[in-house]
Amino acid sequence: MTFDPASYAFSQPSAPTAIRASTVLPAHRENVELRTRDGHRLVGELALPESGGIKATLITLHPLPTHGGFMDSHVYRKASYRLPALAGIAVLRFNTRGTASPRGTSTGEFEEGIGERLDVEAAVQFAVDRGLPNRWLVGWSFGTELALMYGASEPVASEIEGAILLSPPLHRATDVHLKEWAGSGKPLKVLVPEHDDYLQPMAAAGRFSLVPQARVVGVDGAKHLWVGEKYAGRVLNEIVDEVLPGATGETGLPREWDGPVATAHA
Repeated sequence: MTFDPASYAFSQPSAPTAIRASTVLPAHRENVELRTRDGHRLVGELALPESGGIKATLITLHPLPTHGGFMDSHVYRKASYRLPALAGIAVLRFNTRGTASPRGTSTGEFEEGIGERLDVEAAVQFAVDRGLPNRWLVGWSFGTELALMYGASEPVASEIEGAILLSPPLHRATDVHLKEWAGSGKPLKVLVPEHDDYLQPMAAAGRFSLVPQARVVGVDGAKHLWVGEKYAGRVLNEIVDEVLPGATGETGLPREWDGPVATAHA
């Protein structure tokens, strides 16, 4: 059965609620479908602010589907739970071709990052067609490869502001792609865990030196999957700071919510 985001049951607590991993804040959430130029149907979800304007849009690219990555990978799930309410940010999540999650299964098969170029294009075009402003790619692990390989070339480049990378392995993305990003001049923020399995901060700084505008941020104590609320929260703060400079202030995103809340069940 396809998960329906309208099934969240919201209630109004008598006092402000601490925001935890499973806390879902109010938003307009809808199941969506993206269509690729080669005929695939990609399933996803769009979460929009419940009130006020949309200040920025995150187009999320998930980790490797052959190793458990999908649109519900925990950092992206938490972004959709929180950022529409806390920061006025729209969050588009979707399964790349051949990937399954509680939302459903996208058609096609995993294509090692090659055919997925059309998935990235379809997601960006969807955001453009919906009039979602201030669009940013956010890639995690395999998703960073897609962002690097396809984000600085057309038809994507002219439709996004820049990209944020979480745990880039730099396996499929090469120096050619990094130089293409350098030439684009578009912002590139790179969050690298201290204990990453593939690329750690010092090595990442060397590789990304090919992109003068790239900012490599090493995160002490973190691992490739950003497990733990401390690290997931750090990622969300870094994302918001990039797409909406100054929006989180010195204290970061709120850790409590005074309003209706729901609880997500894994």
